[in-house]
Amino acid sequence: MWKTGLAAVAVAMTAGVTMAETPKAPWESDILPPALAWHGASETLIAKPSDPWITPSELTGLTASPNYAETRAWLEKLDTASPLIRMESFGQSPEGRDLLVVFVSKDGAAFDPEKPVLLVQAGIHPGEIDGKDAGMMLLRDIAFGRGAFPAKDALLDKVNLVFVPIFSVDGHERASPYSRPNQRGPVVQGWRHTAQNLNLNRDYGKLDSPEMRAMITLIGKVKPDLYMDIHVTDGEDYQYDITYGWAGYRGDFARSKATSAWLDNSFLPATAAGLKAAGHIPGQLVFALDERDPKKGLGASPASLRYSNGYGDAAHIATVLVENHSLKPYRQRVLGTYVLLEEALKLLARDGAALRAAELADRAARPAVVKANFGADFGGGGKPLRIESFLGVQFETYVSPASGHQEVRWLGKPDPVPWSLPLYTSQPALDLTPAKAYWISSAKPEIIERLRIHGVAMEALAAPRTVSVDMIRFTAPKLATRANEGHVELTAGPVTHETRTVTFPTGSVRVSTDQPLGEMVTLLLEPESDESFFAWGMFPEVLQRVEYIEGYAIAPLAEKMLTADPALKAQFEAKLAADPKFAADPDARLGWFYARTPYYDDHYRLYPVGREL
Repeated sequence: MWKTGLAAVAVAMTAGVTMAETPKAPWESDILPPALAWHGASETLIAKPSDPWITPSELTGLTASPNYAETRAWLEKLDTASPLIRMESFGQSPEGRDLLVVFVSKDGAAFDPEKPVLLVQAGIHPGEIDGKDAGMMLLRDIAFGRGAFPAKDALLDKVNLVFVPIFSVDGHERASPYSRPNQRGPVVQGWRHTAQNLNLNRDYGKLDSPEMRAMITLIGKVKPDLYMDIHVTDGEDYQYDITYGWAGYRGDFARSKATSAWLDNSFLPATAAGLKAAGHIPGQLVFALDERDPKKGLGASPASLRYSNGYGDAAHIATVLVENHSLKPYRQRVLGTYVLLEEALKLLARDGAALRAAELADRAARPAVVKANFGADFGGGGKPLRIESFLGVQFETYVSPASGHQEVRWLGKPDPVPWSLPLYTSQPALDLTPAKAYWISSAKPEIIERLRIHGVAMEALAAPRTVSVDMIRFTAPKLATRANEGHVELTAGPVTHETRTVTFPTGSVRVSTDQPLGEMVTLLLEPESDESFFAWGMFPEVLQRVEYIEGYAIAPLAEKMLTADPALKAQFEAKLAADPKFAADPDARLGWFYARTPYYDDHYRLYPVGREL
């Protein structure tokens, strides 16, 4: 059944035809730089064509990847055959496909809570599907082994594995040879966004999509100690084939400092050693400052809450963002991913207790200041964080008649001399002081529900309660000029604070920041945070002023105000002198007075979330 969708390549392989004889796929055309030559010990991980448990991708020589139906059929067959494998659905996509999760354990239906849990997620961007095919190979080897190689079920003696083979299932089925023009394989790739045109790796904080709501619910259920999100990068050429990192790499701006230290000092050396022994070249997850000037420097940014690794940092879950190098062949990337996952399982078996201790320490922390708004500017003009030794690829530059600009031509040869490149990182633009608690009215049920899905602890009011709270008023909020991820974003701009007595109705909630997710709560509910629900445009009603006053009513009232209040009169005259446009606009002049009367809408531009100080 699963051979049919891979017929063009699979038939050639099973007939004994070499890949050199098969028709070239679009990604093998001249638009990509030449690939660096590679062979490694990990090639022995590939099953022989006669193996009854060969995966669909292995059948093609790891050049193609099965579709959703083929993937599901193979995993269902594995589930039926092995007591170690159990596949379930943890949700549904907008187009009605099941979101599949595979539990891999010796514990039966219920995990032993003493064992650490590794959650591996593939296909959040379905064109970047390396994790699916690597995971299927690893599951096969855990359950049955491979040829003369015995089963690797001992990996499960001290660890449990949870595997999501395809997260964005609808995007996975919007497949084409043209989805990833910068990527060398597989021959057909899924689409980056979902059926709702949402990028799931921008949805971790706001939780718009049913897929992400299901994933965060799954995370709350299985409580992973280590979460690995498998991607493929874009960008410049280099020698590394498997790159990965986490928020606060090497401790820079990490929210979960103890967890980041464990990743730096335990995870990184162990996995890098395993990858090198298997013939791979692991590297730090960084990006070029200028893709037209490869030696200008590197950038790395603390991840925002919208990304998997930024979410993990705020949720105090060790989260590794894997970005395999797009210009390496699919075969090489899949094998490197297999090695990385196996090494992660081995490490958790040895050092899972230390990771749990680190995460518990981070969950107990209550920061007095929350760093926010890192943005994407790596600050290339400032002082570098440090100098990195970087394994580059030889290149030349030329002036393209198409772009009219200097472009880079990669030559497919490793540079024998490592580059010494400055590494820059973005800086936090905002320090937030968390409130003791946030009060959210029952009039905003969608905000309350998103917090509940995140696992935020809250007190729901069984009766109305009147409290004194600090409230924020926006003086110049600014709407974005274009939509982003289904929203028109808002920038808070300058704000003022005022103390108000508010009665919150039944069903409203009080959300304390004295909890493990207190930092996430602050990022989501402080409107100046660029990861807040407000910044995503979920409080548009505050920009709408209600009720107006006619000129025949406000003009005489304004005249009385000028006579009765000399200070107000002086303020008005100063405004007239300073702003000729205002002075010439009768409606603006009367509106100025209206805003200073008790008739004015006092909820206009008032953020409706109370801050308990």
